[in-house]
Amino acid sequence: MTRLFNDPAAFADEALEGFALAHRRWVRPVSGGVVRSVPAAAGQVAVVIGGGSGHYPAFSGLVGPGLAHGAAVGNVFASPSARQIRTVAKSAHTGGGVLLMYGNYAGDVLHFGQAAEQLNAEGVETRCVAVSDDISSAAVGDLDKRRGIAGDLPVFKAAAAAAEEGRSLAEVVRVARHANARTRSFGIAFGGCTLPGADHPLFTVPEGRMAVGLGIHGEPGIGEREVPSADEAAELLVSSLLAELPEGVAEARGQRAAVILNGLGNVKYEELFVVYRQVAQLLTEAGVETVDPEVGELVTSFDMAGVSLTLCWLDEELETLWTAGADTPAYRKGDALASAGPADAAEQTDEAAEALPESTDASRTAARTAVAALTAIRDTVDENAEELGRIDAVAGDGDHGIGMRRGSEAAHRAAVAAAGAGAGAGTTVGAAADAWSDRAGGTSGALWGVLLHAVAAALGDTDKPGARTVSDGVGEASAAVRRLGGAEVGDKTMVDVLVPFAETLATATAEGEALAPAWDRAATAAEAAAKATADLVPRLGRARPHVERSLGTPDAGAHSLALIVRAVHGVLAAPAGH
Repeated sequence: MTRLFNDPAAFADEALEGFALAHRRWVRPVSGGVVRSVPAAAGQVAVVIGGGSGHYPAFSGLVGPGLAHGAAVGNVFASPSARQIRTVAKSAHTGGGVLLMYGNYAGDVLHFGQAAEQLNAEGVETRCVAVSDDISSAAVGDLDKRRGIAGDLPVFKAAAAAAEEGRSLAEVVRVARHANARTRSFGIAFGGCTLPGADHPLFTVPEGRMAVGLGIHGEPGIGEREVPSADEAAELLVSSLLAELPEGVAEARGQRAAVILNGLGNVKYEELFVVYRQVAQLLTEAGVETVDPEVGELVTSFDMAGVSLTLCWLDEELETLWTAGADTPAYRKGDALASAGPADAAEQTDEAAEALPESTDASRTAARTAVAALTAIRDTVDENAEELGRIDAVAGDGDHGIGMRRGSEAAHRAAVAAAGAGAGAGTTVGAAADAWSDRAGGTSGALWGVLLHAVAAALGDTDKPGARTVSDGVGEASAAVRRLGGAEVGDKTMVDVLVPFAETLATATAEGEALAPAWDRAATAAEAAAKATADLVPRLGRARPHVERSLGTPDAGAHSLALIVRAVHGVLAAPAGH
């Protein structure tokens, strides 16, 4: 378990601060992450990697010559926000475009995708590649649904080495996709990890058993079996990967592969070496020649007791890139010289705040109601954060309560500041949306940012919003969340609550009901829908591989949304002046 921390909510930020102070030779801090201390040469493609905290040396420890140009780092097991990613990317960019790389998780896909859209709109050519190497997370026919685990390293390395050679953005993207297509990983665990401030691990394995096919966010494995000997563990790892060869690799014999035996945080290096001796022997017997193998902690999961094996099947191009030099705080190979560029040690700051749009008295009054609603949301989330984390941990990574608490607190602070400065309702709620997305990270952070922005657009800064205005905003929020996240009713997500809530609110306001009773009616529908998600199986997200575990437990995002809309009703129904 994590023993040394201050405020658990500040753990990720404080860890990043300490990392940057300890590794000034390689990195300098920027808002949301780190970039190389010496910028790359003008015109070089900037490879920016990222994801949640809790995986060191991924992601910040892989920044330096020969590897990443920058890393955006989010909260524990939660993706960085689009703003953080954009800031890191702009700090790393030297004119050759940006390649954003991350594991294939919903929150990362959403936030990095949004950042790419924003960077392209600003004239910074940007592309995205998600790593999807974990064979246990989806079938061969659904390669695009697989999550990224320790295969991050060879894929990041190939792309970064190609960028270091001066290749174009299109070429670097091609290399990254090619490396990803030829990389496969599989893992086992003997116990789950414990997040800072938590008093129990995210999952447990019965004595004498191990989880098979685990993720790196504390997700439980897809199955269990008896704890093997070191040689038996090696046999399981190797045989699982040799049973699925990538397209273009007809047979293992005669092939060359980059090999990574990765410790997940609580397996000693000596244990890894014992396992690796058998891994190496089994690969040799299969006719596979290992190239520059890596044994150690490369993509961790706090203190998870487990290991994973990665094979990147090399061709001539990938082997050259895999063996190229790199010099980062946590990963060094051969000779890697920092590209010449003007150093700038000054820490980058957030983008300058924009002037407030003009607003009317009516809208400023509505802004105060919005602040009261966000106060109720913050308090409700705080009261239920532990339970939300418990529900999420049944088949996910257990961070929903943490993320929702960070997001709602940041949204409340931003709304108070905006309303206090004289902002109208739309600007106030919009500020809350940006802050929620930025601080919460993860899938829920992205979705709540989109949801609140849709409501903010409907409220505006001039008119007094009526029941139909609010209902229209909620309806657009429902549509926007579905567009961004790709979920529909029945997928066991917050959409299962958001859609009936929006539809019931629209019906009630169309029938002439005032906002408070209409909202009450919609909140009741939301509560029933949230309860009903216990009978659904997940079809999207990290819980998808764990359908059996998920049955009988409501979706955490759906449950939190139902709690929130009921809390907001309390504000709307309160007598004027209260």
